[in-house]
Amino acid sequence: MKNYKVILAYKGTAYHGFQRQSNANTIQQEVEEALGRLLGENVTIYGCSRTDAGVHAREFCFNFHTENPIPVKGLLFGCNAQLPDDIALLSAEQAPDDFHARFCAKGKEYEYIVHNSAVKNPFYSDSAYRTARHIDEKMLDSEAKAFVGEHDFRAFCSADCTKENTTRIISRFDVRREGELVIFTVAGNGFLYNMVRIMVGTLLTISEGKLPCGCIPSLLESRDRTLAGRTAPPQGLYLNRVFYAEGEYMQSEHSAP
Repeated sequence: MKNYKVILAYKGTAYHGFQRQSNANTIQQEVEEALGRLLGENVTIYGCSRTDAGVHAREFCFNFHTENPIPVKGLLFGCNAQLPDDIALLSAEQAPDDFHARFCAKGKEYEYIVHNSAVKNPFYSDSAYRTARHIDEKMLDSEAKAFVGEHDFRAFCSADCTKENTTRIISRFDVRREGELVIFTVAGNGFLYNMVRIMVGTLLTISEGKLPCGCIPSLLESRDRTLAGRTAPPQGLYLNRVFYAEGEYMQSEHSAP
């Protein structure tokens, strides 16, 4: 039996997240059914992460096992022919038997895109979060650096988070502007439920003057979710990359929006 490592991209607008659910359409369901039709067998895929409804991925990794002798090229093109246009396999390769997309991951990189404009743009309606309030990206870039390092992120995860250990390492958090788009890029060794969206929401709350500049260290120390900013909407969030080499997330650089 072969173990395949696959890189997937998807636009999450029409889906209720990655993980299969009994009452909603998900990315996992679409991919498993497409692979099942192609390979003529029941397929279970193991994703590197769970993403919420409306969240997107540029490079999402999953693995699966099959007894079908299909070559990699046939797997890639055959499955893409079965998938809807908002989901695509980007690459596939045979992996060691013990490779697992989730448990072997060493880190991840996310981007959050804000369309900073008073005028709406239909092309960004489900691929970025829009705010008309002017964002000082240089100020927020400076504020975001307070997240870098090893911290307890209890104040920056959902109340539904079940993790006992909420300490994570953030290797970089940058904010930059490209025209009307303000792009938040964050990499680390792991992320809690809604952590990126709450960090971005807190930075936006600072930008709006509803939280003071320099407050992030005290929010981290408080471990109190109610003191941090709002949870930014899902449509601006992208899983950018997953890192499997030890320490690779420490050297991650900007990717295109």
